Amino acid sequence: MSAPLDPGAPGTKSGAAPAASDTGTGTDTDTDTPDGATGEWRRLDPRTLLVHCGWLAAPLGSTALTALATGGRITAKAWFTLGALAVSFAVVTTIGLIRWARTEFRITVPPGRDGGAGDGGGGARTFDVRSGLWTRRLRSVPLHRIRTVDLTASPLHRLLGVTVLRAGTAGSGFGSKDLSLEALAAPEAERLRAELLAYADADASANDPVLARISWRWLRYAPLTFWVIGGVFVVAGSGYRVLDGIGIVPWKLGIVRQAFTELGAGALWLTVPAVLLAVIALGSVGAVVLYIENWWSYCLEWTDARTLRVRRGLFTTRAVTIERARLRGVLLREPLLLRAGGGATVRAVAGGLGNQDENRKRSGLLPPAPRTEALRVAGGALRAPFPGDGSPAPLTPHPRVALRRRRVRGLLFAVLPGTAVLAGLGLAFTPVLLHCAWIYAVVTTAVVLWLARDAYRSLGHGVDGPYLVARSGTISRDTLALQRDAIAAWTFTTSPFTRRAGVVTLTAAVAAGDNGYRLPDLAADEAPGFAAAAAPGILEEFLVHPGTAGHLPEQRSY
Repeated sequence: MSAPLDPGAPGTKSGAAPAASDTGTGTDTDTDTPDGATGEWRRLDPRTLLVHCGWLAAPLGSTALTALATGGRITAKAWFTLGALAVSFAVVTTIGLIRWARTEFRITVPPGRDGGAGDGGGGARTFDVRSGLWTRRLRSVPLHRIRTVDLTASPLHRLLGVTVLRAGTAGSGFGSKDLSLEALAAPEAERLRAELLAYADADASANDPVLARISWRWLRYAPLTFWVIGGVFVVAGSGYRVLDGIGIVPWKLGIVRQAFTELGAGALWLTVPAVLLAVIALGSVGAVVLYIENWWSYCLEWTDARTLRVRRGLFTTRAVTIERARLRGVLLREPLLLRAGGGATVRAVAGGLGNQDENRKRSGLLPPAPRTEALRVAGGALRAPFPGDGSPAPLTPHPRVALRRRRVRGLLFAVLPGTAVLAGLGLAFTPVLLHCAWIYAVVTTAVVLWLARDAYRSLGHGVDGPYLVARSGTISRDTLALQRDAIAAWTFTTSPFTRRAGVVTLTAAVAAGDNGYRLPDLAADEAPGFAAAAAPGILEEFLVHPGTAGHLPEQRSY
């Protein structure tokens, strides 16, 4: 396993199919490999067996906590649990041993070729993974189809000196599976990753610029995220589930009862702000810790002219690579608190990063950082100035009716329900709640009107060279720069209310990122023309222009 990978050595070979193959057979043979291919099959690191036993930590820890909570007395139920764990351990270990013994991989090169970048699709080397006990499964992927190679190591992987390698292909997306190897020795995983990506551009310069490295001055932006409040409740909920799972009712604990008693005995105008400050303080500390764990040793760089790589992580390390040909654009994201502090984040709009959940984890290009740094990184990822922000082509504002729609929605869904509930309770129980109702109505109305105006001012769309630019949102203001030639289809969405207002929501479908990006509340009579100009060749056959036979009203011409 520790021998260097040398696909060009004598005795190795490969045949590259035009597309990835996934074949199941009933025998352990090489008949499913490309014609004429030979090569040495290699196995995973034996420490894979220890990784498979990592799931035991949670049940064993729960049993230990139960023993501590009961003073060391282990009940019959606990003994039954330990017996079940022992049986499960034996079964899982056996399955892991079989999977390790029957999982192999290799890199092959066609006879008479070196498999280099100049071979083209037909003679390129392939990455083969073979697994399965009764039904043997072979997945053979030409290296020219591999778009990303990630190395992910959890704390357990790092303790054992291994890592998980996941190779994403051109067809990776929602519902498709990457080729993954768990687990490889860390040095060999690095060598294999480098070789899998070597096909991307063998002649590229290795001295392309580093776009960004971590600056610990950016830690001041960590508390300006969701985790400053939401993280506290997530941790509290997790703690409650753990205690409830071992038979401890949190509300019956003496310390919890005492805390609620003291809070109830104090003045609300003092205790409520004190609790809020405590939550914010705990959330800020947690957000900083999470920021450090996620973005430790962060580096964003072009490893060659066609490969963008992000490395980060303290306990769980991650190295994500994105081929330039699959990078369809970037998303500049500015959540409300982060925007107030002058910060932003950057995400890649790229294909081959897995399903939507994996895409959210792997598409981050920049942590919360100064907005000027975010603009610089976004431009560096595009290899061009980031459009839509101070560019020569300003964004087109949306019709004024979009402001009215946001005001009405805020009043209907935020102000009216809360006011009605408080007023009803006040009429039924105490007049104090009637005063709370009108105070709530005044405060929330002011907030809603301010947020609606901010959301409307954020709306904009346009075309800037090869990019479609769209901006929207207030809780999270997102500015999208999307390659126009990546747009595969348009979707026009209306409702009785939007038709009456004369607006339409336009969605650009793209085989990357979130698969679809919305442009809300465009003028209905302008949306078809804009869509046709932004992505020529999609809508033309459905449009009827004025002066032609069979002309229909413009709002029905798409």
